[in-house]
Amino acid sequence: MRDTRQLVVNRAVQEIEDGMYVNLGIGMPTLVADAIPAGVNVMLQSENGMLGIGPYPTEAEVDADLINAGKETVTAAMGAAYFDSAESFAMIRGGHIDLAILGAMEVSETGDLANWMIPGKMVKGMGGAMDLVVGAKRVVVIMDHVSKHGESKVKQACTLPLTGKAVVNRLITDLAVFDFTDEGMVLIEVMSGSSVEEIREKTEATFIVAAHLQK
Repeated sequence: MRDTRQLVVNRAVQEIEDGMYVNLGIGMPTLVADAIPAGVNVMLQSENGMLGIGPYPTEAEVDADLINAGKETVTAAMGAAYFDSAESFAMIRGGHIDLAILGAMEVSETGDLANWMIPGKMVKGMGGAMDLVVGAKRVVVIMDHVSKHGESKVKQACTLPLTGKAVVNRLITDLAVFDFTDEGMVLIEVMSGSSVEEIREKTEATFIVAAHLQK
């Protein structure tokens, strides 16, 4: 059986370039921190007030006061800085984050994003998602292609409360990679173990297949 989470995370790492300032959302995106290759100089930012997040700590390295936005313990990279939430959100709203890698519950064919709540379920708050989708220079979403109930999470229109409209630049799932363009949603890559036919079957949204993938 494919390790779909690692497949998605490994593909997401390819979006990161040397010298970038990157925010990783809670959930699957936090796994990206451990997958960044050695020698790639990147500063990971967390909206709770840290710039320079390192890999997850070993048992000996755990510091309960050093956490990311998902309240997971982390390490600090060389040159890390700490600050309050106001400063953190000023970085985000000021356009200083090159890339935000976020999770999602739903993404629509027009690049709308729903990733913060399911009506009727208790939520702790929006977090930084609304600010990130409009403040970051580029937004990449990573998620499973279908829900645990077998329903497509890639929708014609989101059914859950929106985080932002037309904010997603690229969507990476365990089946496919899509870009959102003026022409519409475009399938640009087929993940290992999948096929264009399977992607069509499991995608509610309407999409264009890039020329290099057409037979």
